[in-house]
Amino acid sequence: MSAPGRMLLDLFLLFAAARLAGAIFLRLRQPVVVGEILAGMLIGPHLLGLVGENRFHDIFAELGAVFLLFVVGLGTNPTDLWRVGRRAVSVAALGVAAPFCFGFLLLHAFARPMHESLFVATALTATSVGITARVLADLNRMGTRVANVILGAAVADDIVGMLVLALVTGITTGTLSLSSVGLLAGESVAFCVVALMFGRRAVRRITRRLSRADDSSRDPRFALAVVLCFAFSALAEIIGLAAIIGAFFAGIIFAEIPEAPGLRRSMQPVYELLVPIFFVLMGARVDLPRLLTLGVLPLGLLITVVAIIGKLVGCGLAALPLGKREAVTVGVGMIPRGEVGIVVALIGLSRGVITGDLYAEVILMCLLTTVVAPPLLRMLLGQPTLTEVSGAPDAVNRR
Repeated sequence: MSAPGRMLLDLFLLFAAARLAGAIFLRLRQPVVVGEILAGMLIGPHLLGLVGENRFHDIFAELGAVFLLFVVGLGTNPTDLWRVGRRAVSVAALGVAAPFCFGFLLLHAFARPMHESLFVATALTATSVGITARVLADLNRMGTRVANVILGAAVADDIVGMLVLALVTGITTGTLSLSSVGLLAGESVAFCVVALMFGRRAVRRITRRLSRADDSSRDPRFALAVVLCFAFSALAEIIGLAAIIGAFFAGIIFAEIPEAPGLRRSMQPVYELLVPIFFVLMGARVDLPRLLTLGVLPLGLLITVVAIIGKLVGCGLAALPLGKREAVTVGVGMIPRGEVGIVVALIGLSRGVITGDLYAEVILMCLLTTVVAPPLLRMLLGQPTLTEVSGAPDAVNRR
């Protein structure tokens, strides 16, 4: 089969599997995202082999993650996010410190080398904001105080996690440069300030001009939003952050313009195409048979338990002033590691810092934390009342 034909067949299989699994899990009153991940595991190269691995899948998955976080940012009121900023930063700080320390001590107890212990501990730090954001959107909880704390903390701990990764990579490979770490920290702060302070003002001015020169046959605001989404994502990657952080901030700067509700509606078809495929592809990357071997499973399960406890303890303690139930909800919302932990593990494996079995154990942790968190969040949050969601943005995905 030709390359274009294979690409189109893969897209058909990925999208069909995502929609079918989503419909089944929706009927079972379970998080749709879990069904999509499990569908990917089933049709992926390690089980049925209906979909293989290629560069095209990586690109499509990246696009799905970028648009997911852009739409999440678009539905997040920056004023509300700013209001919980201090609490979110404290949640992020303890949410990085606790899993890192617990993970390092666990590997040290198993007499693993220092460089392996440091890298596994790093993989436990950053939260996959996309998983939790999807569940919050499905439950129409976007815009609530707990959601704002979780989203703010997840973005902050992704930034801190990147700094920790830079430090650990330098230590384990003998190329540590404090100047490069300091530069990354400065660039990260500057990126956030420019996006929130100046980006919002610039976008408001530009959209007002676009409204006066509106063409009924086209939507210039949609084009501007997509351009800035890609620009911010690329800029984030260039300075050493994750592309999804740039996409999230790009969405935030559009969140307060009068046309934001219409822009969210315009983005919905793109979201419905790319995001389910992203989660199916996440599942397709999981080598389930290898994860279930006796050489990988015991330590992998211990790493998973430590990863869960680390976020519950660290994030929960920092969020305790919000109330006990809210603190537990924040802790659970920060549990998923998803693609972030996978990226850290891939870097460690490619640089020869961790072994193949340890890589598989980290992947098992990423998979289990991704699958466990959504049902727990649904139990804790339940269905929202009208009072709780009044004034909150529409859900990104109401399926």
